[in-house]
Amino acid sequence: MSICNILKSTLLAFCAVTAMSAWADGSPVGLWKNIDDETGKPDALIRISEADGELTGKIEKLFRTPEQEQNPTCSKCDGALKDQPIIGMTILSGLKKNGEDYTGGQILDPGNGKLYKSKLSVQDGGKQLTVRGYIGIPMLGRSQIWMRAE
Repeated sequence: MSICNILKSTLLAFCAVTAMSAWADGSPVGLWKNIDDETGKPDALIRISEADGELTGKIEKLFRTPEQEQNPTCSKCDGALKDQPIIGMTILSGLKKNGEDYTGGQILDPGNGKLYKSKLSVQDGGKQLTVRGYIGIPMLGRSQIWMRAE
């Protein structure tokens, strides 16, 4: 086995162990497939990362039908996000651990350009997220289920 193959194998093993430990500790960090709560179909892949105790989520891929625009922009967004590509856009920000949940953040719906308060909770041993966007109080909102994609 060449040194290059040994390094590749070591790197792959490290990545697998890191991903498994994130699942085991119930961390939301990783790649997630969001499921549309109205259609039941996957919408996008979102990568959640953590820096300084704060979560952010960025769209990596959209699941689009052939007749849909494959690289849409956020035409309904305001400010700096107006007409920016949705792929690569940060849609989840400011969430911090609060007991078993992550709260205090916001989520952007690129479909309507609106920002909502947000909270999320890890379910099913780290395999599923319940993501809630709301106005005012959590009771005035809607939830989506995101499935771990890694």
